[in-house]
Amino acid sequence: MHAIRLAAALLLSTALCAGAAQAADDTLRIGMTASDVPTTTGAPNNGFEGVRFLGYPIFEGLVLWDLSPTGKPAVLRPGLATSWEQSADKLTWTFHLRPGVTFHDGTKLDADAVVWNLDRFFKTDSPQFEAAGSGLMRARVPVLDTYRKVDDMTVAITTRVPASYFPYQAVYILFTSPASYEKAGHDWGKVALLPPAGTGPFRIDSVVSRQSVTLGRWDNYWDAGHKAKIGHVLLLPIPEANTRLAALRNGQVDWIEVPPPDGIASLKQAGFVVTTGSYPHVWPWFFGLGENSPLRDVRVRQALNYCVDRDGLVSLLNGTAEPAVGWLKPSDPNFGKPENHYGFDPAKGKALLAAAGFTATKPLSFKVMISNSGSGQMVPLPMNEFLQENLASACGVKVEFDVVEWQVLLTASRQAPDSPTLKGAIALNTSSPSSDAGILARYFLASSWSPAGFNWEHWKDDQFEAAMTALSEATDPAAIAAAYQKAHERLVDDPPWLYVVHDLNPRAMSKRVHGFVPVQSWFVDLTAVSLE
Repeated sequence: MHAIRLAAALLLSTALCAGAAQAADDTLRIGMTASDVPTTTGAPNNGFEGVRFLGYPIFEGLVLWDLSPTGKPAVLRPGLATSWEQSADKLTWTFHLRPGVTFHDGTKLDADAVVWNLDRFFKTDSPQFEAAGSGLMRARVPVLDTYRKVDDMTVAITTRVPASYFPYQAVYILFTSPASYEKAGHDWGKVALLPPAGTGPFRIDSVVSRQSVTLGRWDNYWDAGHKAKIGHVLLLPIPEANTRLAALRNGQVDWIEVPPPDGIASLKQAGFVVTTGSYPHVWPWFFGLGENSPLRDVRVRQALNYCVDRDGLVSLLNGTAEPAVGWLKPSDPNFGKPENHYGFDPAKGKALLAAAGFTATKPLSFKVMISNSGSGQMVPLPMNEFLQENLASACGVKVEFDVVEWQVLLTASRQAPDSPTLKGAIALNTSSPSSDAGILARYFLASSWSPAGFNWEHWKDDQFEAAMTALSEATDPAAIAAAYQKAHERLVDDPPWLYVVHDLNPRAMSKRVHGFVPVQSWFVDLTAVSLE
């Protein structure tokens, strides 16, 4: 273990030195929470932090997020498609491509390029099929069925079932130049290091495996209103929170994701800028409902939600999170009116556990797989240690942990809940966006059971399924909202997760960073940032 840590420290030191050498006045240096450089082929791994920094800045979708600072959760806007419409049978979506868009290598974005990319992800016998990217994309867009070129600038995509939320899933399908694949000799591993070509406001200038990625401004970007102000971005994986903090203090980076909570006050005192803001994201434990799991009993799952001292954990996090009592926040109009109102109530938790057969003489005990860092994970080790002690003291629940790297945890979340690869763990701690009904569908519908989707728990609730069918088939916003509320009520009353906190998206920056405004989204607009 010491040798591994020493090797990691040496790699980080090399990357930081390289970053310091490359840093010019127009280079923004960012310390990510990832333990490795996310993949760079247009299907980034390492969770949504990978998409945040090595997705949208370089590669784009037919649909994009509107990251304007509106004070409301982000919605969608046209991207590589100027418009789209749903067919009368509610199964086919027709996308009209934006004219005049080229990839960074100068080749044209047209319907052939779009279909080529869709074949990359969804057609297993295509020459350009990429297994790793396909696994991510199929899980993120589980309802996609078929697609076809209508004409040179029009593509039709058909879903397996009606899905009113399909544009909220299509936003994650990112497009790479087919010419990149040709240039790399039909080898996606070589595409990653070319670097590949997207259509975004930044292009990849260089990749140093496991150390760093440098982005450069793309001056020919198609959207004049979103051209980047800075010349370069240097992305560095720094998984350990205190190491990120030291890198910022020492001037080796300009921006860090998730500063350690106990360092925030001193950062502010030293003149660094710390930003936080409520946004749609939740930090839970996933409850595995495998054949022999004690978590199959809804009373056990409800009990654990009553046993958690969320306010105590928020205090540990120095106010950089807020209690979670559902997938959505109580202030969200789609939260609904569930029967259960979770709070710290050990007596109620113990009563539910006793009714399920777990007492002081026969305590509930189980293993949770957790990460040491990662996208949206905040500071998972001290947070999970708090929960371990909290559950033991409040309700007599015994929890042990299997600590793994973030990408290992993500891979585990795509297995069945009783897979041998979990080594006996029946719960996972992996965070999730809670931004829209498309995410709701892919995390909780029975059709999204892993490995087909993100419903690792193999949870199924008939009332939830009925509400989601109504939501999926509706076109009237009021009907969609009513179904959304009903669906969320079931997530609270028949909880597939232990809802813990919603983080407030903390990040810290040096005074030389200007123009960044946090928005209610997991993603960020790097084009608005400038340096002084």
